[in-house]
Amino acid sequence: MTFEINVDIGAADTLLRDTAAKLERPAPLMRAIATELVSITAMNFLAQGRPHWLGLKHPSARRAGGMILQDSGRLRDSVTSFHTDDTAGVGSNLVYAAIHHLGGQTRPHTILPKNKRALAFNGRVVTKVNHPGSVIPARPFLPTSEQGELQLDADTAIRSAIQEYFDSMN
Repeated sequence: MTFEINVDIGAADTLLRDTAAKLERPAPLMRAIATELVSITAMNFLAQGRPHWLGLKHPSARRAGGMILQDSGRLRDSVTSFHTDDTAGVGSNLVYAAIHHLGGQTRPHTILPKNKRALAFNGRVVTKVNHPGSVIPARPFLPTSEQGELQLDADTAIRSAIQEYFDSMN
């Protein structure tokens, strides 16, 4: 006597083939991930760091609302996303973005007057100032931890974007 069980895997086979096809060119998924990274970065600026950034040594009255790294908003506004079929990322093209994110020391440099013949500060008038460089504390604004791992919010958002991507296949 023969015993047989036949299972129709047509629906499962179709789902697997659709999933495989989407994974061949996952640019839409990478775009969604890059969008989430920009969103988390914007939240980092709004919260002034997560964890909170080190305060300013010399807070200025001109600083808009006392927001750190946001004197003009240029750094915050320079953050853009990028993606390909294989990668998703976020970054800034500003020269000073890296030192603010990672911290470090600026090079010594000479400060010269721009619109006048001399510089005046603290009751002194000079034609130039030899600046020794500044120590800039790390104020990570991109969605990574100090160890270079994704922030928890970014990890959660990316996992959610991936789940939505696969759920859209049904």
